[in-house]
Amino acid sequence: MNGEKWTLLFDGASNALGHGIGAVLITPENQLIPFTARLGFNCTNNVAEHEACAMGILAALEFKAKVLEVYGNSALVVHQLRDEWETRDSKLIPYHSYIKNLIEQFEEITFHHIPREENQLADALATLSSMFKISQGKDVPLIRIQNRGQPAYCKAIEEEPDGKPWFYDIKCYLKDREYPPGASENDKKTLRRLAMSFFLDGEVLYKRNHDMVLLRCVDAKEAMEIMIRDP
Repeated sequence: MNGEKWTLLFDGASNALGHGIGAVLITPENQLIPFTARLGFNCTNNVAEHEACAMGILAALEFKAKVLEVYGNSALVVHQLRDEWETRDSKLIPYHSYIKNLIEQFEEITFHHIPREENQLADALATLSSMFKISQGKDVPLIRIQNRGQPAYCKAIEEEPDGKPWFYDIKCYLKDREYPPGASENDKKTLRRLAMSFFLDGEVLYKRNHDMVLLRCVDAKEAMEIMIRDP
């Protein structure tokens, strides 16, 4: 497995809020492993790019990768590490030597330049870390990404006070053209307008959404059973 190809994406961010770096390591099985850090010293954007590249390469070595493809949107970093451009900036020369020493530990490593729009995840990580102010010795803020497969309002289901489902009046109107007892003319007009978005098939009521897909209407009890069964 160690001889299989790994991929690294890196980016640095330097702005008025601070300096951050981001890297994404992609395993041979296409699993994404993100890394990010805030730089606690003043630096240029080119320095931040080198820091991001070094962080990602070190991570690849820790995972014992031997074949690595490196992608970044910094033409300077990529061309200098490919020895196509000379490194003249005194601030970058130590980085160049350091990363070159790391490169020697791989069986094969290549560097590729990509546009920023193709490096959005690493760019987002770098920008995010540049925005957090982290004091020395303090805990690093933990950001957890949850997967939510349904809108938040789907959790706010209440029992109908009269024991009837929320769509009862609409269903009765479509089935028998009946209005609720005591309905005013304005209530009737509103019910007719609402009913235009629903479709009754036997005893099952459906709602047409914006792309004309039919959504089955259920009451609060059935909705809760569905959420418990298919969270």
